[in-house]
Amino acid sequence: MSQRYRQKLQYRVKVIPIKKVQVWNEAQARSLDRDGIHDLAKSIRNEGLQNPPMVQKDGKGRFLLMSGQRRLAALKLLKAKKIPVLVLTKGYDLENAKAASVVENFHRKNMAPKDMAHSCRFLAEKMGVTGGANSLGMSRKTFKKYVGFAALPEQIKDLVPGTISSSAAINLNQIISNVGKAVRIAERISDLDARTQKSYLRLLAKHPSASHNKLLKKARILAVRRTVPLTLSSSHAKKLEKESQYREKDPEKLARQIVVAWLLKRHHKR
Repeated sequence: MSQRYRQKLQYRVKVIPIKKVQVWNEAQARSLDRDGIHDLAKSIRNEGLQNPPMVQKDGKGRFLLMSGQRRLAALKLLKAKKIPVLVLTKGYDLENAKAASVVENFHRKNMAPKDMAHSCRFLAEKMGVTGGANSLGMSRKTFKKYVGFAALPEQIKDLVPGTISSSAAINLNQIISNVGKAVRIAERISDLDARTQKSYLRLLAKHPSASHNKLLKKARILAVRRTVPLTLSSSHAKKLEKESQYREKDPEKLARQIVVAWLLKRHHKR
């Protein structure tokens, strides 16, 4: 939550029955880190609740939780009957509460790719791509990748990260619409390195009906390193330096042009 937004909040401290605190549906569906909840419960039992959850009246005698789902779960674990809360009277609504809760959970622990994708997609809907990316401290490109991942079929999501990467999963889903076929392809290329996988998927997009063996053979050729170390004798190095100065070109670029020209000349002679 931004400092600008904090300044608009108005609330009062109150102790209420814990059973009157209601959690919004999406938060109820979210799985919590049980080990973390146990640790938090121990901390609250030993040191007390340092930061009361925020709630807001719903007009039916209940209090809707705005933030503090883990603290609420820890207190329930301790079988607390009452809970101190900050009852908001101005400056907050359910949508902002959901966004704040997602950001809070995102930064607290290492989230699984599916949970990260769900969080990013939710924030994109509520705050836009730029706002969501900024709230999580990630680039727009990475944020959009997770948003795209959230739209994948569950069978494809389950392949990440054990079988393929999230970016490979997104690319594969765009190329192959049949989920079962996509899963089989993912399993076949799971042992390939990232460069070869990328080449394979690029070829698959161009030739979707090609056999796996044919695609794999071409992918391995394309994935071969294109950077070749070149060691010159001192005399040749000096000649290259003089030539690059004469042509006003970078020595490495000039060397590459010379090698490419030589290879093309050899190819045409055959």
